[in-house]
Amino acid sequence: MSKQLARALGAVSMPRRANIVCGADINPSPIDWRWHGWLAAGKLHILAGAPGTGKTTLALSFAAAITTNGHWPDGSKAPLGNVLVCSYEDDAGDTLVPRLAAMGADLNRVHFLQGITENGEHRAFNAAQDLLLLTKEADRIGNVALIIVDPIVSAMGQVDSHKNLETRQALQPLADFATSTRATVLGITHLAKGTNGRDPLERLLGSVAFGALARVVLGAAKVQDGDGEKRVVARIKSNLGPDEGGFHYDLVQAVAKGIETVSVAWGSPLEGTARELLASEDDCDPTGSRDAMTEAKEFLVSVIGAGVTSAKAIYGEASQAGISKRTLERAKASLNIRSTRTRLDGGWEWCLPTLKVANQQGPTTKNQELNPVDRQDRQSDSLATLATLAEFGCPKCSGEGCDWCCDTGRNPAAL
Repeated sequence: MSKQLARALGAVSMPRRANIVCGADINPSPIDWRWHGWLAAGKLHILAGAPGTGKTTLALSFAAAITTNGHWPDGSKAPLGNVLVCSYEDDAGDTLVPRLAAMGADLNRVHFLQGITENGEHRAFNAAQDLLLLTKEADRIGNVALIIVDPIVSAMGQVDSHKNLETRQALQPLADFATSTRATVLGITHLAKGTNGRDPLERLLGSVAFGALARVVLGAAKVQDGDGEKRVVARIKSNLGPDEGGFHYDLVQAVAKGIETVSVAWGSPLEGTARELLASEDDCDPTGSRDAMTEAKEFLVSVIGAGVTSAKAIYGEASQAGISKRTLERAKASLNIRSTRTRLDGGWEWCLPTLKVANQQGPTTKNQELNPVDRQDRQSDSLATLATLAEFGCPKCSGEGCDWCCDTGRNPAAL
């Protein structure tokens, strides 16, 4: 018998067996909802949103409800529990704690995972390597009802988040952790802007595994309707219950512990599918007047603004969005997007040209002071301005952004 065949038959290494359970021996059990229809105990969830939608603040509002036995947006009561936050981007002291405090969270019940110390050295948390440590800490804290991972891709280690198999293998430890601890695991990721009513599940940046492995996927977006711009959160997908409906919400300025910050103000409930609720009027244009070039420009501004810079990944996302390679490259040239070769793998990265944000108080833009809500929206608004300038062109900077064309008194359409 060959060594390979012996290993396959279980004669080498530890014995293997297939674990089969008779259906009659399984006790049926209902879903344990933290928020009925939205957040379930022991399950992996995804909250996706475009830049500027306040998806991190939304997640923190869930934490505030749980730590205070407060109310959900539909008026139902949240169960009392502890929350664990693993943030790779925002500082706990100047950003996360002030937002939690502004929303009335019990900070004694909020805990922050600030990396791993191994052999005297500090590194970021990696779900595949550090699951046992996280489980021990969750047991020590006790009654951990919610875990926020922001962004979830940072907990996956060195994997290509656009490859289905790699993404599934990297996400599985977090799903297993949710099952074993009965915690609600909420991973935050990016959502590309809609294009002509595209299915919101297809707009999750990265592999389809993000949407497939999560039992519930929520989406947040800023949409235009007859009353102006509004923020909406909706259920994109649910394997556990209803997959429709949503809520209006807004980000409002607040002061907590003497610090200016933002909080979530919940609005009215919404009926409809995520495709309907998360689409703006432009996305649902029945005349089909939005040409392929405009669509490709908005796509590039959205994905690069969300942090996807690998040319290979962008081509893959564009293909899934139905944008041809030729149209994508024409849009890239029109937006003056630069290509640079990376030192690590020799691949190419794309980056948007720097755009100055006009200061309505005068020509100086470098030290413009923004309130917290404006700061939240600054990146997405700047990128939208960039796309507009690139579409019409500028005689001085060709859409890259300069003092002349970014002056609030200028009209890009008149250039």
